[in-house]
Amino acid sequence: MVDFAGWEMPLHYGSQLDEHHRVRRAAGMFDVSHMTVVDLHGSRVREFLRWLLANDVDRLRLPGKALYSCLLNPQGEVLDDLIAYFLTENWFRLVVNAATRSKDLTWIKARAAEVEGVEVWERTDLAMVAVQGPEAREKVLALLFGRFATTAAGLVAFQGIAGDGVRTDWFVGRTGYTGEDGFEVILPATSAPDFWEALRAAGVAPCGLGARDTLRLEAGMNLYGNDMDESVTPLESGLSWTVAFAPSDRDFIGRSALEAQRKAGVPRKLVGLVLQGRGVMRHGQTVMVPGVGNGIITSGGFSPTLEQSIAFARVPTATSTECQVEIRGQWLPARVVKTPFVRFGKPQFI
Repeated sequence: MVDFAGWEMPLHYGSQLDEHHRVRRAAGMFDVSHMTVVDLHGSRVREFLRWLLANDVDRLRLPGKALYSCLLNPQGEVLDDLIAYFLTENWFRLVVNAATRSKDLTWIKARAAEVEGVEVWERTDLAMVAVQGPEAREKVLALLFGRFATTAAGLVAFQGIAGDGVRTDWFVGRTGYTGEDGFEVILPATSAPDFWEALRAAGVAPCGLGARDTLRLEAGMNLYGNDMDESVTPLESGLSWTVAFAPSDRDFIGRSALEAQRKAGVPRKLVGLVLQGRGVMRHGQTVMVPGVGNGIITSGGFSPTLEQSIAFARVPTATSTECQVEIRGQWLPARVVKTPFVRFGKPQFI
């Protein structure tokens, strides 16, 4: 057990390597109740979120649909990354990171105070269990009931469903942080232990923070505090796709700063690296790009699926395909590749 943003969290339940492979090959589950669920209600919630977030919630028209976005400050720097769900015109749900909970809530509530008709509710009464892997959906669906199970079975990627009259506080989203299919189940905290034990009885393996990190790295997913923070913009963090510059008349917090950076030229970019040889790339190691300049490893480790070291690195924009990483006083060659490294258990680069 380790401290994580004030929460006591499991690093592993036995073997981190076994947990990683269970998710890739069958089904694993993560207690992610440390994530913060924030419900926004009111007549102007959509309008508010179009201004608050870099991505455009106007893309969300089907109830339950979700999008990934960054929360930016006026300088265009990343306060947090989050998922936003559209449930009704008067109800959107955000899921934000635990490490940024206090900062996020303060920021969101302060901005909401500037817009009449928006209420912000932190849902401390809820827990969250992420079930991931090729067998995850069938394991979860077997434990749901009636119309709720039928509707959840029809969810597409990045869509969720709120519970019906029987399970009003239950919510199932087809999202994840591992590169595998699965569900994230939000439910009353009082119901979470029984649901967890039912999943265990169904053969779903409990997994800890260690496997979650190796899985998300293989899946090419950023970690707040490592791969982006308040010192960088989404354009420097491989997250340009989460910024909706169209339509041009939509103002959002940080827009003018991002447009200025685009015009001037983005100086750095986040890339995927594969080490060519023995060794392990780690956060903080120096990356040298001959003739271009230096960068830094933001996240790195050993990939159990690929059986080699992979990493994210923030490097000069002119970086092309080859670089070197300093590991224990030696400069080892690495290759720049497109992410994700792994998708649905299969390598994604040549």
